Amino acid sequence: MLPLRTVATSALLFLSAANAHFILLAPPSLEGSSLDDSKEANAPCGALVPDLSQKSATDFHVDGDFISLQLGHPQANWLFRGTLEDKASGNWTQLFPIVLQSGLGNFCEPIVTAPKSWVNKTGVIGVVANAPDGTLYQCAVVNFVAGSITAPSSCTNASAVTGSFTSDSTLSGLVGDSAPSTSSPPPKPTGSAASAVSGGFPVVSLLITGAMALVGTALL
Repeated sequence: MLPLRTVATSALLFLSAANAHFILLAPPSLEGSSLDDSKEANAPCGALVPDLSQKSATDFHVDGDFISLQLGHPQANWLFRGTLEDKASGNWTQLFPIVLQSGLGNFCEPIVTAPKSWVNKTGVIGVVANAPDGTLYQCAVVNFVAGSITAPSSCTNASAVTGSFTSDSTLSGLVGDSAPSTSSPPPKPTGSAASAVSGGFPVVSLLITGAMALVGTALL
């Protein structure tokens, strides 16, 4: 028989995981360390409404920047989107193919792009999770800047976490007319990731996808 302490600790860990949602680590979430995960189901950004006039917006490089997350569920689909609309009121653009994360813990996508026309403008990066307990939202206010950056060493996945491109009609419905389109849904995450992207994504995303196929995974 397991010791009572072991049973109690396991139960607490199970309850913590069951009650957790996700945290947007980078760019920094609007809510920061005061995240109210009970309101993560509130579109478009969870508990807070973005203020594009704020002075502390983080730079986001349109030719490639990283998005880092922590998932409290064993699986979720991710949508990365952006908008220049005040209060994130609409006109969302999809920034990267929808990704399936398998495994609880940290996840980082090292190269997410945005339209070059957004350079020198302030906007919102929105991350949406389609998770076992519903659709969840977090946002960050950013300054879109030219160029790209190399993701830091902290941009890594938890040891048990994997990621693959997938399709998700719920998430696809959360982007506007300016979102990239595909002639057919991306395949389920089996085989080469290179075949998972088609349509209007920037050329850099297609190059990244090719590199993903070479290493066996695009998602660190």
